[in-house]
Amino acid sequence: MRFGFSAPFRGPLANARDIRTIAEAAETYGYGMLSVADHIVVPATVAANYPYSETGEFAWTADGSTDCMEQFTLLAWLAAVTTDIRLLTSVVVVPHRNPLFMAKSIATTDQLSGGRVTVGCGAGWMREEFEALNIEDFDARGRVTDEYIAVMQALWQEPRASFHGEFIDFTDVAADPKPVQRPHPPIWIGGESMAAIRRTVALGDGWYPFGSNPKFRMDTISTFVARRDRLFAEADEVGRDPASIELAYNCAFHDETAQDHRDGGRLLFTGSAEQRAEDITALAEIGVATMMINVTATDLDQMLERMQSFSEQVMPLLAD
Repeated sequence: MRFGFSAPFRGPLANARDIRTIAEAAETYGYGMLSVADHIVVPATVAANYPYSETGEFAWTADGSTDCMEQFTLLAWLAAVTTDIRLLTSVVVVPHRNPLFMAKSIATTDQLSGGRVTVGCGAGWMREEFEALNIEDFDARGRVTDEYIAVMQALWQEPRASFHGEFIDFTDVAADPKPVQRPHPPIWIGGESMAAIRRTVALGDGWYPFGSNPKFRMDTISTFVARRDRLFAEADEVGRDPASIELAYNCAFHDETAQDHRDGGRLLFTGSAEQRAEDITALAEIGVATMMINVTATDLDQMLERMQSFSEQVMPLLAD
């Protein structure tokens, strides 16, 4: 099992000194991945439709803080201050940027990092951000996402690419240098819906769901397995080997203190080191290869302590 967490991109730790300290500590403590989230602008008023909240409320608008670093810039900077750890867009809101630009930027960072980029992709959820950016119709975002991913794949794989789609049209375009990773950096599809599952089967190298979506709860092993099996069934239906899809899991509710599950008992991935190690072992046994955990804090010493604690108390309890 590979473990990762989100690098600071907003709040008091979102500065060069603290991000670098955290990134370097992540490698020292044996983490395998750092992720970077994505917002370009955050309107002051956002409707309550955030998919990972019980109420739909977006925490950023509730706390009045809308600062955030730009994802691709921070990704490249992290590549420069680390050596081995993988770098994940978690997730890039694909319709927000021109796919030719994204293909070039990601390939450049993959080159500079020695092939360490993983591209987590999502369709987006905030209508107000789409409108502020004056981009493609929000209601078409699923079709845009599928097409933009296909455009990037073509640019990364073909010496000279042509593409004639609903939203993008070009002929005989060279986009060099290509990524180090061939045929391209791994593409992980974020999301839990059937649209995300179908996108994973059609275009993804990996499936990257969050465990905290109230519409598709995956906060128990059994609920994750049920959704995984739906993914595998979809792959079987179109003739794709389910084993070719890497499984990852984002666990925002990871905590050192045991939490109560809404249906009774202990919430998965919370509690003692032994309890969390047992839960993680169960997740690995059903095929999950990467787990993103919550070690976030607003104080540098506290975040470093959480990172070190997981590394020294939980990781050693897991079988290789």
